[in-house]
Amino acid sequence: MRNGIILETEDLTKEFAGFVAVSSVNLQVRRGTIHALIGPNGAGKTTCFNLLTKFLQPTRGRILFKGKDITSMAPADVARLGLVRSFQISAVFPHMSVLENVRIALQRARGASFDFWRSTASLERFNPRALELIADVGLASFADWIAVELPYGRKRALEIATTLALDPEVLLLDEPTAGMGHEDINRIAQLIRRVAAHRTVLMVEHNLSVVADLSDRITVLTRGRVLAEGDYESIARNAEVREAYLGVGHA
Repeated sequence: MRNGIILETEDLTKEFAGFVAVSSVNLQVRRGTIHALIGPNGAGKTTCFNLLTKFLQPTRGRILFKGKDITSMAPADVARLGLVRSFQISAVFPHMSVLENVRIALQRARGASFDFWRSTASLERFNPRALELIADVGLASFADWIAVELPYGRKRALEIATTLALDPEVLLLDEPTAGMGHEDINRIAQLIRRVAAHRTVLMVEHNLSVVADLSDRITVLTRGRVLAEGDYESIARNAEVREAYLGVGHA
């Protein structure tokens, strides 16, 4: 890994029947940072995420993770390397308890995925680590709750817990605070900060106050291209960003 870069793209491009959704994106994410990907609707953020986690194959360009070319790898193989996307790869079963959901994720991480026929005693060996993860995401008092009964923000916390069970080095979060009220937004933002203490986070996020509070570095996309990159202060001062992202014209 050169210069602490853990995830990198080179000329990353995706075309759909002549429409260029992502165009020559060169992204560099440093180990141990929170890196935000922002931009107006249709900027290419989700497509970029889908390319990074291999749900889409690029038209051209390369994706490097820890210096390894992962461009042609399958999503499951990329996840095993430690590049994991929350809310997509994590599976939350609505009619199982919080503890059972995290326990299943731990089974999967150890190559024993979805072995429902195993004895209760065999499954209970995952309990100590599952309870640690549940506490880490602020769900200790909800361990016995059925997932479908959780408030929305708590469900998101459970999804993060099941993703953390896979022990990712880089965690990709796709709009982690979408649809949340103020209290849940604050709770999830604090959770992201705790999670990032021991790993790298790349997130797509529309809430600029969350981006400002959490991000070490921000990449702004518009029309599939990188418009600007830097810390929040420099991004907020950038007239082109204000025009493209906030709809504010030049002074």
